[in-house]
Amino acid sequence: QVQLVESGGGLVQAGGSLRLSCAASGSIFSINAMGWYHQAPGKQRELVAAITGGGTRTYADSVKGRLTLSRDNAKNTVYLQMSSLKPEDTAVYYCYADIYDRRGSSRANRYWGQGTQVTVSS
Repeated sequence: QVQLVESGGGLVQAGGSLRLSCAASGSIFSINAMGWYHQAPGKQRELVAAITGGGTRTYADSVKGRLTLSRDNAKNTVYLQMSSLKPEDTAVYYCYADIYDRRGSSRANRYWGQGTQVTVSS
């Protein structure tokens, strides 16, 4: 069984910083893409940032220049460094990982973290 455990959320004032972490464990052969979505009350879940197995990064236009995505393959962990935070960033943040569970698998399965709350006050 695969689990993704998130940490690092909390309450911060506008202009502050947080670092979110997401660690995958369990039956893992390899991990392709990892990343983060967020969802604010009354809004749809949207992609914030993603990183491929080859290291290519994608960011939502609303966070470019303020958020940095990185990963530690040895620890099966992805990080989201969040700076210059705005009240509009307030949301639940969900990490994901596309995981091959055994050698020879041709299709990855997507797993999700439990979500962590980020609240930015004005």
